[in-house]
Amino acid sequence: MKRRLSIKDVVLGFLRLIRWPNLLIIAVTQYMARLFLVGPTHDWQSIVGETSIFLITLSTVLVAAAGYIINDYFDIKIDLINKPERVIIGRYLKRRVAMGAHQVLSVIGCFLGLFVSKWIFLISVLSVTLLWFYASYFKKRPFIGNLIVSLLTALSLIILAVYYPQNRDLVILYALFAFGITMIREIIKDMEDVRGDVSHGCRTLPIIWGIPRTKLFLYLLIGLFIPTLFMAAHWLHNERLGWMFAGLALLTGWLVYRLIYADTKREFGALSSLCKLITLIGMVSMVWIVF
Repeated sequence: MKRRLSIKDVVLGFLRLIRWPNLLIIAVTQYMARLFLVGPTHDWQSIVGETSIFLITLSTVLVAAAGYIINDYFDIKIDLINKPERVIIGRYLKRRVAMGAHQVLSVIGCFLGLFVSKWIFLISVLSVTLLWFYASYFKKRPFIGNLIVSLLTALSLIILAVYYPQNRDLVILYALFAFGITMIREIIKDMEDVRGDVSHGCRTLPIIWGIPRTKLFLYLLIGLFIPTLFMAAHWLHNERLGWMFAGLALLTGWLVYRLIYADTKREFGALSSLCKLITLIGMVSMVWIVF
C-alpha cells in the first residue's frame, strides 16, 4: 500500500526540487559581487540593506527555482535512469502542481525585476524563456543546451553589471569565468549521463561524437578559457587577480589530467564536483582581490 505523504514530505520534496543550496549560493554570490566587486566595501551596511540588490537577488533566485522545476518536469523519465533517487515530481508533487509552481515563481521573479529596472525585467524574461526552451528542447541538442546553461549562469552576474556602473569590467570578468567553467562542467555532466540520455533520444556531444572526441573538444575549450582569463586580468592591471587565476589554472590542470583517464559515470561525477570546487574558489576570491 502506498504511503500517504505528509506536509513535511511535500515541503522537503519541494525544497529538494528547487535545489535550495544552489539558490543560496546564487544569492550569496550576487551579494558578494555587489559588496566586493561593485563596492564600496567600507559602506557594507548600506549595501546589505539596499533595496535594489535585495530585489535583484530575489528575482534571480525565483527565476532559477522556476528553472529547476521546469527542467525536472521535462526530465522525469531520463532522471529515473540517471538519478532515480533525486526524482521529486510524481513522487512528492503532482505534475500539475509543479507546473503551477513554475509559472507563479517565474511571474513573480520577472515583476520583482521590473520594480528595479526595465533592463532587469527584460533579463529576467529572457532567462525564463531560455530556461523553458532549454528544458523542453535544447537540453537534448548538441552543445546549444550547454551554451544556454553557461549563459544563464553568467547572467546572474551580468545583471549586476547592467544595473551598477561601478567596476563593470571586473564584474563582467567574473561572469566570463562563470560562463567558462559552467560550460566545461555541463559537457562533463553530459558524459556522466550518457546512458539515460541515449535511451530517451538525446543528441548531446558525447552521444553524437563519442567520449574521446568530446574530451578533445573540452581540451580545446580549456586551452582557450585559461589564457583568456589571464589576458583579462592583465588588461585590468590587477595582480591579485592574475595570481588567483594562476591557482585556478593549476586546479584546472589537475582536472584535465583526471579527464584524460576518466571512463566511468563515477569518474565523470567526480570531475563535475571538481568543477564545482573551482567555481566556489573563484567566487570566494572576490573577497581577496579587492584588498
